[in-house]
Formats: sequence, structure tokens, C-alpha cells
Amino acid sequence: MKDPSRVRLSGPLQEFGPGFVAELEGLGYSPLGATLQVRLMARASRWMQVQGLVRGELTEAVVERFLAERRAAGQRNYVTARAMAPLLVYLRELGVVPSASPLRPCTRAEELGERFGHYLTVERGLAKGTVTGYVDAVKPFLAGLDDDQLDLGELSAGRVTAFVVARCPGQSRGAAKMTVTALRSLLGFMHVEGLIAESLVGAVPSVASWRLSGLPRFLEPAQVRGLLDSCDSQTVAGRRDLAILTLLVRLGLRAGEVAGLSLGHVDWRAGELIVVGKGRRSERLPLPVDVGEAIAAYLRDGRPDRALDRAVFVRVKAPHRRLTTGGITQVVVSAGRRAGLGQVHAHRLRHTAATSMLRAGAPLHEIGQVLRHREQLSTAIYAKVDRAALRSLARPWPGAGS
Repeated sequence: MKDPSRVRLSGPLQEFGPGFVAELEGLGYSPLGATLQVRLMARASRWMQVQGLVRGELTEAVVERFLAERRAAGQRNYVTARAMAPLLVYLRELGVVPSASPLRPCTRAEELGERFGHYLTVERGLAKGTVTGYVDAVKPFLAGLDDDQLDLGELSAGRVTAFVVARCPGQSRGAAKMTVTALRSLLGFMHVEGLIAESLVGAVPSVASWRLSGLPRFLEPAQVRGLLDSCDSQTVAGRRDLAILTLLVRLGLRAGEVAGLSLGHVDWRAGELIVVGKGRRSERLPLPVDVGEAIAAYLRDGRPDRALDRAVFVRVKAPHRRLTTGGITQVVVSAGRRAGLGQVHAHRLRHTAATSMLRAGAPLHEIGQVLRHREQLSTAIYAKVDRAALRSLARPWPGAGS
């Protein structure tokens, strides 16, 4: 049966069935997808009736009990909180069931982490993903202070240095750099808040990392063609993924910048793209013909009419919300596997765009403008991949033949 309105409902949620069906249709669910959601609603309603529960008692704890019984009965599908989310969101908007209760910090470390995250969001204006990364990076440090029951006023430079020396050797270079950066920010926050008497930022040692020491990893032209050709332009997902990959390869956008694109950011008359990058800076980039054609093909024959916001790239399956940064990354990873290239991430396509511009004769300062680098040093690493230019500068090895 693929008609959600024909699912039999009984119990305390019965009266909300027709409205839930209409809500699912408005969100763009297919008849089959909507039917499965309404069936889950019917099962939950009958279970509540057996348990003697009324509609207002569908709390998070009750939902978990219901799902736990389904799992114990051997059910494998629709047995997680994520499966119940569409129904709970709908009922909460009606005021039928209580809203989800936010988790409150119960330890000093959790409270400090929450305050630190609020500071990063409000005072520093950092993006949500960056805030999460910083808070997660300093959790072990804060937990150590809690375990030792250390008074914050007694925190010393030696304690800070000892934490970094003990933790960073077991981390990758990127993770270690995140640890020290986040820890410096935390110590600055604690000093500003008056939690510590003097700034201990200088006590955080630097991670041994030499800039420009490596070569940027990029794809060769044949590999780029294979990546783009792996997208099936006869399907909605294929048209969307082709547009995303073309943006990344041609303009070197970051995954988060592609996820943040809205319909209003494409200026078709001027042939420009408005990109909101790091620090929430808005900048205009030229819209190449192939990029514009790929986006237009997706918007014309791929983007769902029932998308929930004005994001350019949205989920193929309902609800059709904007793709997250992780969703954009997954598009690249999947395309890399289909093309037989192994693990490819979005940032490698940024390096690919820069390398392609360099090989086409673009000077470094123009490449830096397209990539929107704040410092010229960030672009200088691409000079290493211009082997033709470097060969003319290389002097012959003493005693070697011509």
C-alpha cells in the first residue's frame, strides 16, 4: 500500500493522522515514504494505548521506551530516534507533546564548555562547526581540571604546558594544531571572564609545523574528467552532484561555501556568484559558462519544488533541506570512489582548481583572489607545482652532464 491516508490509526494519536499526512506531502515525501512514516505513527499510537498513555505523555523517555521494545522484538527498521523525528516535530509544532528538553551541564567542565561555546558564537562570531570543533578540542583539558578538583585560580603555566606535551604527541598534526589553537582561545576566554588572574596563552607551546613544507595534492585533468563523468546526468542526484563538483573544481570553493549558497547568491545577469566565506565575508566571483550551465541544469530539472529553504543544493530525499558541509563532502567522496580515485575530499578539488589556473598561466596573486586568501603566503605553496617554471630556475648539479 502506497497511500498514507489509508493506514488505519487508533489510539491517542488517531486524530492527528490526516494532518500528519498533509505535512509529509508538503515536505515532499513520496507516497511510499509517507506511508512508512504514518505506519510508524500508527504503531506508536497503539503502543501508547496499550500502555495507558495519553497524547501529551509522548516525551523523549517514552519514545525511547517504544523504540527499545521494537528493537527487542527484532525490528530493524525505524527503530531510532531519527525515525520518529518527523512525527515529533509535527506534534511539537501543534503543542501536543512537550518540546525536547536541552541537556543541561551537570559538571563544572560541561558548564565551562557551554560558556566557552557561547563566547565563541556571540563574541567571536565563529561558525557553528568551528565552535563545536573548539569546544570538543578542549574537553579533555577541562575534564582534567574537574578530575583533580583544581581551583581555576590556581591554574598554572606548567599545568597548561604539561597537558599539551602529554596530549599532542598522540595526535595527527592537524588535530594537534586544533588542540593548541582551541586551548589558547579557551585560556583567553577564562582570563577575560576573570576566572584566572593572568593570561596563560603564552604557556601553550606551538606545534612543530613548517608552512610550505609539503606539496598540495591535486587531480590531473584526466582524473577530473573521470570524476565529473561519474555523475549520471539523467538522474536528479547526478545533476546535483555534477553541479557541486563543477563548482569545486572550477572555482575552488570550500565545502561549507557550496553548502551555504542560496538562490539569491547567483547573479545570472551579471554572470557572478556571491560566496560567503570565512569570517562571513561576502565576495563576488565570475561565473564560468560550464559552472552556470551545470547549476542551471540542476535548478531546471533537479531541484525539488518543495525545497524547505532557498538553498541551491538540497537533499534528494524528503525532507528537502539544504545540504550540510558534511553532505557536500560526501558527494565528493562518493564521486571519487565511483571514478576509481580512492578517497577524495573537497579540499583536494580546491587544490586542483588552483593548479589548473596556474598551468593556464594565471599569476599567483590572481589565483589568491579567486581562492580568497587573506595572505599571499597561503597562495605561495602552489608555486611548487609549476614544474616548468621551476625547471628554468634550477641550476645543473655540479659535475653532471647537460
